[in-house]
Formats: sequence, structure tokens, C-alpha cells
Amino acid sequence: MSLSLGWFAPLLVAPLAPYSGEASDAAVAAPLVAPAAAAPAASPATSPAGIGGAPRWGTAAEPAPRLAIVVSKVMTVAENDAVVDNAVILVKDGRIEKVGRQSEVAIPEGYQVIDGKGLWAVPGFVDCHDHVGGGLSDLNDGVYLSNPGLDSLHTIDPENENVRNALAGGVTTVLVIPGSGNNMSGFGTIIKTWGRSIDDVVVRSPGSLKIAQSGNPERYWYGIGRSFMNWNTRDTLLRAKKYHSAWKAFEEGRGAKPEYSPYFHGFRGLIDKKFPVTVHTQIYQVVAETIQMLHDELGLWTVLDHSEFDACELGAETAKRDMFVIVGPRSIHYDRRDRRIAGLCAEWLRTGNGKQKLGVNTDAPVLPQENLPLQATYAVRFGLPRERGLPALSRVPAQALGIFDRVGSLEAGKDADIALWTGDPVDPSSACLFTVVNGRIAYDSKTMGRRY
Repeated sequence: MSLSLGWFAPLLVAPLAPYSGEASDAAVAAPLVAPAAAAPAASPATSPAGIGGAPRWGTAAEPAPRLAIVVSKVMTVAENDAVVDNAVILVKDGRIEKVGRQSEVAIPEGYQVIDGKGLWAVPGFVDCHDHVGGGLSDLNDGVYLSNPGLDSLHTIDPENENVRNALAGGVTTVLVIPGSGNNMSGFGTIIKTWGRSIDDVVVRSPGSLKIAQSGNPERYWYGIGRSFMNWNTRDTLLRAKKYHSAWKAFEEGRGAKPEYSPYFHGFRGLIDKKFPVTVHTQIYQVVAETIQMLHDELGLWTVLDHSEFDACELGAETAKRDMFVIVGPRSIHYDRRDRRIAGLCAEWLRTGNGKQKLGVNTDAPVLPQENLPLQATYAVRFGLPRERGLPALSRVPAQALGIFDRVGSLEAGKDADIALWTGDPVDPSSACLFTVVNGRIAYDSKTMGRRY
């Protein structure tokens, strides 16, 4: 993704035109950013150089600007689902400093004011299943049925054009995982969708271990069956646990130093539950095996991904284990037994007695990354309660990946990943017009053009 940062200069001198809540052509033509209040003329926060100049906002060498984002509504998507009307969000050093009503939060001097009157502010969305954050052609190295030595970190391209439009859909964090052509295809990487370097974008590496329980890997070397794939997964992980135990005994002074294995060493964080196994798993029998083997028998932090077809009948089993279920890219299931079309998220919730932790994904590029909010729209259209739509895009996937301390809600201390919408993102008539990542303005439809 390659963005010229020279567009900040016209943002600072064009007249302010508050939004009316309509995404009209006239509204899009005017920038959101107002001049900073009483800031020194030479301050980098108010005098970025134009094209070809330096310093420029957004570069790793420069601190993130201080922002005051004024909006009509903040959907915090925090645990208490707080909503703040006529609100201001203060951003400092790339993090959210304060969220509150305009009447209660004073804007300090030197803060750049973003006038989003008429707009809703929501957390940047999180996608647990992405293949376009790096070199897409590098994510299916089918050397062996299990390839745990592979790591999507080595494919990440911070300026990848394929994730550029993610910002126009309010998507700011994605888990880039290897493909599903193998039973165990390697480690994923959690990244932000805007940045200039690997250090800018990486949130956690490894982000997960990717396993595909059935489907695509059945085509590996002219076809294998689920019996062998299940044996292969269990055998690989049991050997990894044995390797980890030997190293732990050595580190605690209870045994000899084991021989280092590049094949198994990456599993140590998985066994210690520092990151999850995200599993491409679908249909009832396969998801049941995933639950029994990976969660129950091997005791791994297990996140169900895809979770499609009749697997939604297992809601009671996942709910009682407090497991996260991420649904997509399919949103509906044709129930041949009852001859009806069922919304997958709604069915997971029904069979889980209302206790199921549900998120959605795109499997980009199966669906474009910017279509993530539409996945929640479909889920609500087919029966998911509307109040669960925004959490399915932000809080739930962030919790599933263990990064809710940083992203997934608008709360003081968290990364300033903020998207401004014309209305409820679950409403398909709404549009994302402005996106901030790590406190830096990454997308402004008024000066960069509407992308979505």
C-alpha cells in the first residue's frame, strides 16, 4: 500500500465543512480537519511539508499528531456497549486519551480538530481471516502436509495495494494466515492495515497457528482423507508438546538441554497459550472433531474459523466451552432437513442458547477485505440481533485473538484505530468516510477520494 502523505497540506488550509450525515458529493469535497487550536506555527503537528518535503505525518520518525475528533455519536463497543452522543475523542501518542461528551471534555491547545458532526465513530474492525496482507502467492507452499516452519510474517508488505481498500471499509487490523492447501500450513501474523514498515504494522507474531481440518487439504497430493489428516494433526501436536516439555524441564533445571528443532520450536508459544490455533473447519462432523481434539484433548486455545454449513448445530458445545466462533465468508445455510434458509450467525446463537461468542470474517480475497462490515449486515439480515453486529466486527474477533487490550473498542489507553461512518456500519446505506490507524489519518474520502 503506497500512500503519499502530501495530502495533509490541503487538509490544513481548506475551509471546514461539517457533515450533515449525508454522504453527498458536496460533503465529500470538503476536508474534515480544522486548524489546530493556538498551536505554534512551526509545530510539526500543524505544519507538515507538502509533496516532496520532510518531515511528513505518518513516517516512523515523526510522532503521531494529537487529534480531537468531534462526532455526533461514539459506539465504544466496550464490554458495557456504552454509547456517547455529541462526543469528542482525544488522541495522543497514537492512543486514545479520552472519550466523552463535548460538554465534559475540553480540547487542549495544539490538538488538530477533526469535525465529524453528523458522523458515528466506531472502533476499527478486526478480521480473523485474511490472505491479502502480504504476498498472496507465497501463502500456499505445499511442501508437506504439515508446514509449521512456514510463517506469514515473511510475506507481509506494509504498502500492499491489496489491503489499501480495507481502510475504506473501516478495517484496521487483520490476521494474515497461510492458505488452506495444507493440513497445517504455518503461522499467521496480526497486522494493522496501514503503516510504512514491518514495525509499524505488526501487532503480534505469531498471531496464530493455521490448521485446515478438511476441505481444501483433501486435494493435497491427489487426495487424502479426514482420518489421516486427523492423525497427522494429532501426531504433529503431540510431538510438539513433548518437545516443549523437554525444553521447559531444561529451563527449570530438571533435565538436559534438548536439541533445537526449527520444525517444533515455534509451537512453544502455542502450547503455552500465548497465541491461538485458528482452524479452517466446517460441517458438523469436522467441527466436532476440532472441538474434541484441539480444545478438549490437546488443551489448545482454539478459535473456530469458517464455521459454516450444519456446524451451527454445535452451538451448545462451543458455548459451554466458552469458545469463539468466527463465521464466514458464507453467511447462510440451506437446511435440507427443514427446507429453509438459515442465517449462520443466528443459528449458532440459537443453538448456543444466546451465549455464543460470534464474529464474522471475509476470507479475503474470497470477499474483498473492505466487505467485512457487510458480513455483519448479512448476519443481521438473516436473524442475528442488531446489537450483536458491531461486536461481531470488532470486540469479539479482538477477544478471540487475544488483542482486546489494544483494539476492538474505543476506550482510553487503546490504540487509536477509529473509523467515522455516516451512520450504523451494519446498515448497508452507511459509508466509512474517514479512518485513523495508530493515531494517524490513514484514509480521508474527501481528499483521497471515495474507494468504497
